[in-house]
Amino acid sequence: MPELARFPGAHVAADALVADGVSIAPGAVVFAGARIGAGTAIGACSVVHPGVSLGERCVVEECVVLGKRPRLRAGSGAAGAEHGPLVLGDGVTVCAGAVVYGGARVGAGAIVGDQAQVREGALVGERAVVGRGSCVDFGARVGDRVSIQTGVYVTSGAVVEDDAFLGPGVTMTNDDTMGRHPRGEQLCAPVVRRGARVGGGAVLVPGVEVGEEAFVAAGAVVTRDVGARELVIGVPARVRRRVGDDELLERWR
Repeated sequence: MPELARFPGAHVAADALVADGVSIAPGAVVFAGARIGAGTAIGACSVVHPGVSLGERCVVEECVVLGKRPRLRAGSGAAGAEHGPLVLGDGVTVCAGAVVYGGARVGAGAIVGDQAQVREGALVGERAVVGRGSCVDFGARVGDRVSIQTGVYVTSGAVVEDDAFLGPGVTMTNDDTMGRHPRGEQLCAPVVRRGARVGGGAVLVPGVEVGEEAFVAAGAVVTRDVGARELVIGVPARVRRRVGDDELLERWR
């Protein structure tokens, strides 16, 4: 069946690979070389750029952009890297107005919230959630089942391991000089270990590590490493107590 007849009001390139059971709403654009898995739904006015691969049963809501290429200023630390196509696993949901860049990978069952951004080279694990208006910057790594709430910034190069929680408004940073360093100097992003919880509005400065099952209280500024199962609070964050056995992840799965 011609694509114009199959998807009236949408523009689908003739050589896009569209499986059975796909719905594409009017105003959507699917470029050449894109792959759309069976049972996937693409909302009105969304754009799927060349080479993007969507798994089966994905939901792409209205005004989403998939596979965007970055536009970078001269001297940007993100310049020069080569990235492959955007790949979305089976059952991924990308909500209205979100932008997921080429070269990113989003694992099966993950959700990218309204107006969120996942940059090139970033990895979002299976069943992870990236909340509304949050940004996972280039080259960041977000593990399986991670919960990223509204308005969170995961800086480039950061690592967030499986089952971690980042509360609303958490901010990570990776450059103590704020851009005044030699070109090409390696930046140092935070690491959040498995099952750690970081409360709303907390700030993680460059290079700090939040240990496994640690707890960072809301509004804390983490200026030094937090050990496994430590609970920290304040500005700067200081250890208040240990995380109890009754709070460990295994009890709350």
